[in-house]
Amino acid sequence: MSQLALPPGFDFQQVGKEVLEIEREALTELDRFINEDFSRACESIFHCTGKVVVMGMGKSGHIGRKMAATFASTGTSSFFVHPGEAAHGDLGMVTPQDIVIALSNSGESNEILALIPVLKRLRVPLICMTSRPESSMGRAADIHLCVKVPREACPLGLAPTSSTTAALVMGDALAVALLKARGFTAEDFALSHPGGALGRKLLLRVNDIMHTGNEIPRVAKSASLRDALLEITRKNLGMTVICGDDMKIEGIFTDGDLRRIFDNGEDLRSLNITDVMTPGGIRIRPGTLAVDALNLMQSRHITCVMVADGEQLLGVIHMHDLLRAGVV
Repeated sequence: MSQLALPPGFDFQQVGKEVLEIEREALTELDRFINEDFSRACESIFHCTGKVVVMGMGKSGHIGRKMAATFASTGTSSFFVHPGEAAHGDLGMVTPQDIVIALSNSGESNEILALIPVLKRLRVPLICMTSRPESSMGRAADIHLCVKVPREACPLGLAPTSSTTAALVMGDALAVALLKARGFTAEDFALSHPGGALGRKLLLRVNDIMHTGNEIPRVAKSASLRDALLEITRKNLGMTVICGDDMKIEGIFTDGDLRRIFDNGEDLRSLNITDVMTPGGIRIRPGTLAVDALNLMQSRHITCVMVADGEQLLGVIHMHDLLRAGVV
């Protein structure tokens, strides 16, 4: 099988830079289309009591899917419907309370044009995003968003490149404008991303991952230092709480305290735990965000902290628990 030869002097990097320059030019031109039509589109979506339904064929469909996903994750309920499937039953997903955003660079997508009469009959507001306001979709739209670009990055002028980038950025502009108008917060974002790192940091609380019951390392005030060390070894958290059966906290003893005892040259066999414990101890409430517990441990240079309601011990949490939960 013969191997293709590159044209003399062909430079992949140069071509790549030319594409970036063409697409940058397209985005610069896009600025003039952030106009009254853009404001009307945002206001219509903002006041929509249903969902934003995004449609598009081919490459426009890929952009539409991303647009719908961005809307949905930033506070605007949205989903994508394939126009071909919509013509065979999926249009039943659309209600008069919804808004449809239809994408087509030419504005002449037959699959979408076939749906417009039904959308009009249902009185569903229609926002069309095309490069030609005079196109069939542009004229049928209640609101038209122009995404015209000077040229495609494809040297043949055929493969959607600059035009899809422009549509993608226009969709992002809509989503972010609406996000700000709604006062959407990082906590709101986390609610739709519970499996992501941000969701874990903003939603996970100490009581979700703390050690409770028999997992808590604890000894009574009457315990010897030897008893405390055995409990630390059994529970493997590098500390033990000193408390009674009523779980009222008296103090805490850690690996660090043990090292200080060694440094002082004291006789370990003669010591009672109350002789060497730290009275009281640092504690946090069970509803504390896990990320706040992490920040506390880092600022105090500790690896474990008690979880309590006032003086009442409820659990303990270790740095390793935060690591396993993906908070760090």
